[in-house]
Amino acid sequence: MTRQISIAFQTDKTPAEYIALATLVDGYAFDVVSVYCDAPYHPAYGPLLLMAPHLRRARLGPAAVSPARIAPIDIAAETALLAGVAAGGVYIGLARGAWLADHGIREPDAPVQAIREAAAIIRLLLSGGSGGYDGAAFRLAPHVRAPYPLPGAPVPLLIGTWGRRLGALAGQIADEVKIGGSANPDMVPVMRGYLAPGEMQAGRAPGTVGVVIGAVCVIDSDRAQARAAARRAVSLYLPVVAPLDPTLAVEPALIARIQDAVNGRDGDAAARLISDDLLDRFAFSGSPADIIRQSEALFAAGASRIEFGTPHGLKPAEGIRLLGEKVLPALRDARREA
Repeated sequence: MTRQISIAFQTDKTPAEYIALATLVDGYAFDVVSVYCDAPYHPAYGPLLLMAPHLRRARLGPAAVSPARIAPIDIAAETALLAGVAAGGVYIGLARGAWLADHGIREPDAPVQAIREAAAIIRLLLSGGSGGYDGAAFRLAPHVRAPYPLPGAPVPLLIGTWGRRLGALAGQIADEVKIGGSANPDMVPVMRGYLAPGEMQAGRAPGTVGVVIGAVCVIDSDRAQARAAARRAVSLYLPVVAPLDPTLAVEPALIARIQDAVNGRDGDAAARLISDDLLDRFAFSGSPADIIRQSEALFAAGASRIEFGTPHGLKPAEGIRLLGEKVLPALRDARREA
Protein backbone atom coordinates (compact mmCIF):
# COMPACT_ATOMS: atom_id res chain seq x y z
CA MET A 1 0.00 0.00 0.00
CA THR A 2 1.21 3.52 -0.79
CA ARG A 3 2.86 5.33 2.13
CA GLN A 4 1.85 8.98 2.31
CA ILE A 5 2.78 11.93 4.54
CA SER A 6 0.44 14.77 5.40
CA ILE A 7 0.40 17.86 7.56
CA ALA A 8 -2.55 19.28 9.50
CA PHE A 9 -3.41 22.67 10.97
CA GLN A 10 -5.68 24.00 13.68
CA THR A 11 -8.12 26.61 12.35
CA ASP A 12 -7.23 29.49 14.67
CA LYS A 13 -5.41 31.78 12.27
CA THR A 14 -5.86 35.01 10.32
CA PRO A 15 -6.46 34.85 6.56
CA ALA A 16 -2.92 36.05 5.95
CA GLU A 17 -1.51 33.31 8.20
CA TYR A 18 -3.42 30.55 6.36
CA ILE A 19 -2.04 31.80 3.06
CA ALA A 20 1.52 32.09 4.41
CA LEU A 21 1.40 28.54 5.79
CA ALA A 22 0.08 27.18 2.50
CA THR A 23 2.86 28.94 0.60
CA LEU A 24 5.46 27.50 2.95
CA VAL A 25 4.05 23.96 2.83
CA ASP A 26 3.87 24.04 -0.98
CA GLY A 27 7.66 24.09 -1.10
CA TYR A 28 7.78 20.53 0.26
CA ALA A 29 6.52 17.16 -0.92
CA PHE A 30 3.56 16.66 1.42
CA ASP A 31 0.94 14.38 -0.13
CA VAL A 32 -2.01 15.84 1.80
CA VAL A 33 -2.81 19.06 3.67
CA SER A 34 -5.61 18.81 6.25
CA VAL A 35 -7.26 21.26 8.58
CA TYR A 36 -9.21 20.40 11.70
CA CYS A 37 -12.86 21.25 12.27
CA ASP A 38 -12.98 21.54 16.06
CA ALA A 39 -15.45 23.81 17.84
CA PRO A 40 -15.17 26.70 18.52
CA TYR A 41 -12.48 27.31 15.88
CA HIS A 42 -13.14 28.32 12.28
CA PRO A 43 -15.11 25.65 10.41
CA ALA A 44 -12.77 23.83 8.05
CA TYR A 45 -13.81 25.01 4.61
CA GLY A 46 -13.00 28.71 4.94
CA PRO A 47 -9.33 28.02 5.77
CA LEU A 48 -9.14 25.34 3.06
CA LEU A 49 -10.47 27.77 0.45
CA LEU A 50 -7.89 30.37 1.51
CA MET A 51 -5.05 27.84 1.32
CA ALA A 52 -6.02 25.97 -1.86
CA PRO A 53 -4.82 28.52 -4.47
CA HIS A 54 -1.34 28.37 -2.92
CA LEU A 55 -1.00 24.56 -2.88
CA ARG A 56 -0.11 23.08 -6.25
CA ARG A 57 0.30 19.38 -5.45
CA ALA A 58 -1.23 18.28 -2.16
CA ARG A 59 -4.72 16.86 -1.77
CA LEU A 60 -6.84 18.98 0.62
CA GLY A 61 -9.57 18.19 3.08
CA PRO A 62 -10.99 18.48 6.60
CA ALA A 63 -9.97 15.96 9.25
CA ALA A 64 -12.72 15.79 10.16
CA VAL A 65 -16.19 17.34 10.05
CA SER A 66 -19.01 16.31 12.36
CA PRO A 67 -22.35 16.16 10.49
CA ALA A 68 -23.84 17.47 13.74
CA ARG A 69 -21.94 20.74 13.16
CA ILE A 70 -22.11 21.09 9.35
CA ALA A 71 -25.10 19.60 7.52
CA PRO A 72 -24.42 17.03 4.78
CA ILE A 73 -25.81 19.30 2.06
CA ASP A 74 -23.33 22.01 3.14
CA ILE A 75 -20.41 19.57 3.29
CA ALA A 76 -21.22 18.54 -0.28
CA ALA A 77 -21.51 22.14 -1.48
CA GLU A 78 -18.29 23.26 0.24
CA THR A 79 -16.44 20.22 -1.13
CA ALA A 80 -17.55 20.99 -4.67
CA LEU A 81 -16.40 24.60 -4.31
CA LEU A 82 -13.04 23.53 -2.88
CA ALA A 83 -12.56 21.02 -5.70
CA GLY A 84 -12.75 23.91 -8.16
CA VAL A 85 -9.57 25.51 -6.75
CA ALA A 86 -7.61 22.56 -5.32
CA ALA A 87 -5.10 21.54 -7.99
CA GLY A 88 -4.12 18.36 -6.15
CA GLY A 89 -7.63 17.17 -5.45
CA VAL A 90 -9.80 17.02 -2.35
CA TYR A 91 -11.11 14.56 0.21
CA ILE A 92 -13.98 14.55 2.70
CA GLY A 93 -13.39 13.71 6.36
CA LEU A 94 -16.32 12.78 8.61
CA ALA A 95 -16.29 12.04 12.34
CA ARG A 96 -18.63 12.07 15.31
CA GLY A 97 -16.75 15.07 16.71
CA ALA A 98 -15.54 15.92 20.20
CA TRP A 99 -16.56 18.49 22.81
CA LEU A 100 -19.86 19.03 20.95
CA ALA A 101 -22.04 19.40 24.04
CA ASP A 102 -19.66 22.01 25.48
CA HIS A 103 -20.51 24.22 22.50
CA GLY A 104 -24.26 23.64 22.37
CA ILE A 105 -24.09 21.13 19.48
CA ARG A 106 -26.43 18.16 19.83
CA GLU A 107 -25.12 14.87 18.51
CA PRO A 108 -27.65 12.59 16.77
CA ASP A 109 -29.05 9.77 18.90
CA ALA A 110 -27.44 7.19 16.59
CA PRO A 111 -24.14 8.84 15.60
CA VAL A 112 -22.74 5.94 13.55
CA GLN A 113 -25.95 5.76 11.50
CA ALA A 114 -25.82 9.55 11.09
CA ILE A 115 -22.36 9.32 9.52
CA ARG A 116 -23.56 6.55 7.19
CA GLU A 117 -26.48 8.73 6.10
CA ALA A 118 -24.35 11.88 5.79
CA ALA A 119 -21.91 10.05 3.52
CA ALA A 120 -24.77 8.76 1.36
CA ILE A 121 -26.30 12.23 0.94
CA ILE A 122 -22.94 13.85 0.17
CA ARG A 123 -22.16 11.23 -2.45
CA LEU A 124 -25.62 11.52 -3.97
CA LEU A 125 -25.29 15.28 -4.36
CA LEU A 126 -21.69 15.23 -5.60
CA SER A 127 -22.58 12.63 -8.22
CA GLY A 128 -25.30 14.92 -9.60
CA GLY A 129 -28.01 12.50 -8.50
CA SER A 130 -31.48 13.18 -7.14
CA GLY A 131 -34.37 11.07 -5.91
CA GLY A 132 -34.17 12.05 -2.28
CA TYR A 133 -32.99 10.32 0.85
CA ASP A 134 -35.13 9.22 3.80
CA GLY A 135 -32.91 8.49 6.76
CA ALA A 136 -33.32 8.49 10.51
CA ALA A 137 -30.99 11.46 11.05
CA PHE A 138 -31.01 13.22 7.67
CA ARG A 139 -33.54 13.58 4.88
CA LEU A 140 -33.50 15.01 1.39
CA ALA A 141 -36.57 15.74 -0.71
CA PRO A 142 -36.77 13.83 -4.04
CA HIS A 143 -36.42 16.96 -6.18
CA VAL A 144 -33.21 18.22 -4.48
CA ARG A 145 -30.03 18.05 -6.51
CA ALA A 146 -26.75 19.98 -6.52
CA PRO A 147 -27.19 23.30 -8.39
CA TYR A 148 -23.44 24.02 -8.61
CA PRO A 149 -20.50 22.70 -10.67
CA LEU A 150 -19.49 19.22 -9.53
CA PRO A 151 -16.05 17.64 -9.02
CA GLY A 152 -14.75 15.84 -12.08
CA ALA A 153 -14.13 12.59 -10.17
CA PRO A 154 -15.47 10.81 -7.07
CA VAL A 155 -14.17 12.41 -3.88
CA PRO A 156 -12.41 10.05 -1.43
CA LEU A 157 -14.03 9.66 2.00
CA LEU A 158 -12.14 9.48 5.29
CA ILE A 159 -13.85 8.52 8.54
CA GLY A 160 -12.24 9.51 11.83
CA THR A 161 -12.66 7.07 14.72
CA TRP A 162 -11.05 4.94 17.40
CA GLY A 163 -14.07 2.67 17.67
CA ARG A 164 -15.13 -0.77 16.50
CA ARG A 165 -18.57 0.17 15.14
CA LEU A 166 -17.49 3.21 13.19
CA GLY A 167 -14.40 1.31 12.06
CA ALA A 168 -16.65 -1.39 10.62
CA LEU A 169 -18.66 1.28 8.80
CA ALA A 170 -15.44 2.73 7.40
CA GLY A 171 -14.59 -0.75 6.16
CA GLN A 172 -17.83 -0.73 4.17
CA ILE A 173 -17.91 2.77 2.72
CA ALA A 174 -14.67 4.74 3.27
CA ASP A 175 -11.35 5.07 1.49
CA GLU A 176 -9.42 5.86 4.67
CA VAL A 177 -9.92 5.77 8.42
CA LYS A 178 -8.05 8.17 10.70
CA ILE A 179 -7.07 7.50 14.30
CA GLY A 180 -6.77 11.05 15.56
CA GLY A 181 -4.47 11.90 18.46
CA SER A 182 -2.40 8.70 18.22
CA ALA A 183 1.17 7.88 17.25
CA ASN A 184 0.91 4.31 18.55
CA PRO A 185 1.95 1.57 16.08
CA ASP A 186 0.02 -0.99 18.10
CA MET A 187 -3.26 0.73 17.18
CA VAL A 188 -2.81 0.05 13.45
CA PRO A 189 -3.50 -3.72 13.55
CA VAL A 190 -6.32 -3.08 16.02
CA MET A 191 -7.98 -0.72 13.56
CA ARG A 192 -7.39 -3.15 10.70
CA GLY A 193 -9.30 -5.68 12.76
CA TYR A 194 -12.17 -3.21 13.16
CA LEU A 195 -12.20 -2.52 9.41
CA ALA A 196 -12.14 -6.16 8.31
CA PRO A 197 -15.81 -7.12 8.98
CA GLY A 198 -17.02 -4.05 7.08
CA GLU A 199 -14.67 -4.72 4.17
CA MET A 200 -15.88 -8.32 4.04
CA GLN A 201 -19.55 -7.32 4.23
CA ALA A 202 -19.08 -4.88 1.33
CA GLY A 203 -17.20 -7.44 -0.74
CA ARG A 204 -13.98 -5.44 -0.54
CA ALA A 205 -10.53 -7.01 -0.31
CA PRO A 206 -8.86 -6.97 3.12
CA GLY A 207 -6.73 -3.85 3.48
CA THR A 208 -8.78 -1.84 0.98
CA VAL A 209 -9.24 0.99 3.49
CA GLY A 210 -6.08 2.94 4.35
CA VAL A 211 -5.23 3.61 8.01
CA VAL A 212 -4.15 7.18 8.79
CA ILE A 213 -2.39 8.00 12.07
CA GLY A 214 -2.28 11.64 13.12
CA ALA A 215 -1.19 13.51 16.23
CA VAL A 216 0.50 16.59 17.64
CA CYS A 217 3.98 17.06 16.21
CA VAL A 218 6.78 19.14 17.77
CA ILE A 219 10.13 18.84 16.00
CA ASP A 220 13.24 20.85 16.75
CA SER A 221 17.03 20.47 16.75
CA ASP A 222 16.74 20.92 20.54
CA ARG A 223 15.22 17.53 21.32
CA ALA A 224 14.54 18.22 25.00
CA GLN A 225 12.64 21.43 24.33
CA ALA A 226 10.61 19.80 21.57
CA ARG A 227 9.53 16.95 23.83
CA ALA A 228 8.71 19.32 26.68
CA ALA A 229 6.48 21.38 24.38
CA ALA A 230 4.83 18.22 23.06
CA ARG A 231 4.06 17.08 26.61
CA ARG A 232 2.19 20.31 27.26
CA ALA A 233 0.29 20.05 23.97
CA VAL A 234 -0.60 16.38 24.48
CA SER A 235 -1.88 16.97 28.01
CA LEU A 236 -4.87 18.84 26.57
CA TYR A 237 -6.25 15.82 24.70
CA LEU A 238 -4.62 12.79 26.31
CA PRO A 239 -7.43 12.44 28.90
CA VAL A 240 -9.88 12.11 25.99
CA VAL A 241 -7.97 9.68 23.77
CA ALA A 242 -5.94 7.55 26.20
CA PRO A 243 -9.01 5.65 27.44
CA LEU A 244 -9.88 4.88 23.78
CA ASP A 245 -6.64 2.97 23.17
CA PRO A 246 -7.21 -0.72 23.98
CA THR A 247 -3.49 -1.52 23.67
CA LEU A 248 -2.59 0.58 26.73
CA ALA A 249 -3.54 0.24 30.37
CA VAL A 250 -3.34 3.84 31.51
CA GLU A 251 -4.40 4.17 35.12
CA PRO A 252 -7.66 6.15 35.49
CA ALA A 253 -6.10 7.93 38.47
CA LEU A 254 -3.30 9.22 36.24
CA ILE A 255 -5.80 10.41 33.63
CA ALA A 256 -7.75 12.21 36.38
CA ARG A 257 -4.60 13.91 37.68
CA ILE A 258 -3.66 15.11 34.18
CA GLN A 259 -7.20 16.40 33.63
CA ASP A 260 -7.21 18.21 36.97
CA ALA A 261 -3.93 19.94 36.09
CA VAL A 262 -5.30 20.93 32.67
CA ASN A 263 -8.51 22.24 34.23
CA GLY A 264 -6.41 24.27 36.63
CA ARG A 265 -4.43 25.69 33.69
CA ASP A 266 -1.20 24.22 35.08
CA GLY A 267 0.34 22.92 31.86
CA ASP A 268 3.71 22.24 33.47
CA ALA A 269 2.17 20.03 36.15
CA ALA A 270 0.18 18.13 33.51
CA ALA A 271 3.29 17.68 31.38
CA ARG A 272 5.31 16.23 34.28
CA LEU A 273 2.79 13.40 34.60
CA ILE A 274 3.38 12.16 31.03
CA SER A 275 6.12 9.55 30.73
CA ASP A 276 8.39 9.19 27.70
CA ASP A 277 6.57 6.05 26.57
CA LEU A 278 3.14 7.66 26.95
CA LEU A 279 4.33 10.71 25.03
CA ASP A 280 5.55 8.56 22.14
CA ARG A 281 2.17 6.81 21.95
CA PHE A 282 0.24 10.06 21.55
CA ALA A 283 2.55 12.55 19.81
CA PHE A 284 5.42 12.95 17.36
CA SER A 285 8.18 14.78 19.19
CA GLY A 286 11.90 15.37 19.37
CA SER A 287 14.61 15.69 16.77
CA PRO A 288 14.22 14.84 13.07
CA ALA A 289 15.73 11.41 13.84
CA ASP A 290 13.02 10.82 16.47
CA ILE A 291 10.23 11.70 14.05
CA ILE A 292 11.71 9.49 11.33
CA ARG A 293 11.97 6.59 13.78
CA GLN A 294 8.37 6.99 14.92
CA SER A 295 7.12 7.27 11.33
CA GLU A 296 8.97 4.18 10.17
CA ALA A 297 7.50 2.19 13.07
CA LEU A 298 4.00 3.26 12.04
CA PHE A 299 4.55 2.37 8.39
CA ALA A 300 6.01 -0.99 9.44
CA ALA A 301 2.84 -1.61 11.46
CA GLY A 302 0.72 -1.05 8.34
CA ALA A 303 -0.22 2.65 8.38
CA SER A 304 -0.85 4.02 4.89
CA ARG A 305 -0.56 7.70 5.83
CA ILE A 306 0.95 9.69 8.70
CA GLU A 307 -0.36 13.15 9.53
CA PHE A 308 1.83 15.60 11.45
CA GLY A 309 -0.42 17.92 13.44
CA THR A 310 -0.20 21.38 14.96
CA PRO A 311 2.00 23.03 16.27
CA HIS A 312 4.79 21.25 14.26
CA GLY A 313 7.64 22.98 16.07
CA LEU A 314 8.63 25.36 18.84
CA LYS A 315 8.15 27.87 16.04
CA PRO A 316 5.62 26.53 13.49
CA ALA A 317 7.54 27.68 10.42
CA GLU A 318 10.78 26.09 11.67
CA GLY A 319 8.93 22.86 12.44
CA ILE A 320 7.48 22.75 8.93
CA ARG A 321 10.93 23.44 7.48
CA LEU A 322 12.49 20.56 9.44
CA LEU A 323 9.69 18.22 8.44
CA GLY A 324 10.07 19.24 4.81
CA GLU A 325 13.87 19.23 4.63
CA LYS A 326 14.83 16.43 7.04
CA VAL A 327 11.92 14.06 7.60
CA LEU A 328 10.19 13.92 4.22
CA PRO A 329 13.35 13.14 2.20
CA ALA A 330 14.28 10.31 4.58
CA LEU A 331 10.81 8.80 4.46
CA ARG A 332 10.62 9.28 0.69
CA ASP A 333 13.90 7.41 0.22
CA ALA A 334 12.61 4.59 2.42
CA ARG A 335 9.36 4.57 0.45
CA ARG A 336 11.30 4.05 -2.79
CA GLU A 337 13.13 1.11 -1.26
CA ALA A 338 9.98 -0.50 0.18
